[in-house]
Amino acid sequence: MTKPHAAARVIAAAICVFILSTSVSNRAPADWPQWRGRNRDGISAEKGLLKSWPRGGPPLAWKAAGAGEGYSSFAVANGRLYTLGARGSTEYVMAFDLATGRKLWETAQGTRFSNDQGDGPRGTPVVDGNHLFALGASGDLSSIEAATGKIVWKVNVLRHFGGSNIRWGLSESPLVLPDRVLVAPGARGAAFAAFRKSDGNVLWKSGSDPAGYSSALFHPVGGVPQAIFFTAVRAVGVDTRDGRELWSYSRVANRTANIATPIARGDRVFLSSDYGTGAALLQLSATGNRVSASEIYFTNDMRNHHATAVLVGDHLYGFSSHILTAMRFDDAQVAWRDRSVGKGSLIFADERLYLFSERGVVGLAEATPSGYREHGRFEIRTGNSPTWSHPVVAEGKLFLRDQDMLYAYDVRAGSAPQK
Repeated sequence: MTKPHAAARVIAAAICVFILSTSVSNRAPADWPQWRGRNRDGISAEKGLLKSWPRGGPPLAWKAAGAGEGYSSFAVANGRLYTLGARGSTEYVMAFDLATGRKLWETAQGTRFSNDQGDGPRGTPVVDGNHLFALGASGDLSSIEAATGKIVWKVNVLRHFGGSNIRWGLSESPLVLPDRVLVAPGARGAAFAAFRKSDGNVLWKSGSDPAGYSSALFHPVGGVPQAIFFTAVRAVGVDTRDGRELWSYSRVANRTANIATPIARGDRVFLSSDYGTGAALLQLSATGNRVSASEIYFTNDMRNHHATAVLVGDHLYGFSSHILTAMRFDDAQVAWRDRSVGKGSLIFADERLYLFSERGVVGLAEATPSGYREHGRFEIRTGNSPTWSHPVVAEGKLFLRDQDMLYAYDVRAGSAPQK
């Protein structure tokens, strides 16, 4: 017989699953509606893609100018490609036609951010139903009509909570849940905050951590709906209902830049940072309304800088500083290392890793622990800035960005001769 408190936890867990299924991840498999895809794991559900590329890379479907300056990546939904960019003193949210690259609209939504590592926005917009949510590098958070670009509401989270910007600008992509939007302003008393999705009113605020450069992950444990943040000083689990701190872990944090998004599977969460730090796997345990975290391992063999690893099967694939590394998730055993295309970012789709170096080199490799096997590479011409915008695979295309320039490559099987 099920005990009452156990039954309550089962019901709560079911509710959390429902929340996940009705959030931005509840879209057609071909969509990529937010940072790192439908589930923030860097994995595309696309199938029927090229397993190898011809010399020179897959066919170029289109290229377009007009994205402005910045390192924002893409959200893909409803036949549109969304991103952020800066021109003059302003940061814009913009939409491009997925099939042609034609700009459909752009909306001024905040103040341009400038610094010594490149100007413009860093975060990626989130598509949720008929709306788009975006956070600019200067703290401007907006709800926008996805079809028209009309702003529904806007708030500057730094001014609103009396915070100050971090050295390289707020880089977070908002975490959108069915009724609220979560961000990490990094202000005293408002390290984390939830805004009502319909009107932008504050639902709760908590903590006093300075902001990191990471985007939060929604991952319920034991029926407790939690968001996992990686701030400037620690990783922390927060109850999404009221902002209550659930657990904290600081060993994986460095004092320069914590950037990678947490990776979670079951009751375990993986966290990583560079600058000589490393990675940790934590065991999360829920008792009633409480969650605790304990360290399973800490390793220096996976040091993610600006790019988060992807978990495929039992192995993580990610850039440990400059070296592409395959490492087993549960025990940190390294399967292989390779210099690959050079330091960069990656995602996974249809048995392949899509690699994009910060110098414009693009590669296709197998996601297997048996060894590094590459199946094609090409290069896009770049300017003086590194290509820090991460790649996206959606609707049969590989989308890349180098500042103002956007590129779409046809990677569907049959679109190019096989090797």
